[in-house]
Amino acid sequence: MHRLYGNDDITIFWDSDRCRHAKKCVTNCPEVFDITRKPWIKPENAATAKIWQTISLCPTGALSCVYNHDIKVVFEEENFWSAAYDGDVLIGECDYTVNDGKWAIVHTEVVPEHGGKGIAKRLVFTVVEEAEKKGTGIIPVCSYAAKILG
Repeated sequence: MHRLYGNDDITIFWDSDRCRHAKKCVTNCPEVFDITRKPWIKPENAATAKIWQTISLCPTGALSCVYNHDIKVVFEEENFWSAAYDGDVLIGECDYTVNDGKWAIVHTEVVPEHGGKGIAKRLVFTVVEEAEKKGTGIIPVCSYAAKILG
């Protein structure tokens, strides 16, 4: 399972397949990471610096985060993609097709001037999260999606 949690400042990624329950997150920052509630991650409950520091303690890489840089990422099912916007300007997309009931991620791209900000990862995780919510499998055809989901 892949999930995104965010606030205005950061986006937190959680990959349950990598999580080995070392509990570094819940012991270091219980106000954000609390496995007894849903959602279990609430980034609005602590300062960004403390969250970032806590995530850096994760021994498996199940948790990671990026700054949002005022870029909005949205899922647009009618377009078969997740899209990144800088204001009203489309700056990135993660496209998928539907094949035999599964979503095949076929392309992920962010304009070069916004590269290196974690936007592509946000785009891929947004599509994956939506697919998982619908009980749909993912096929990472795009090399970037395959790399981060591998």
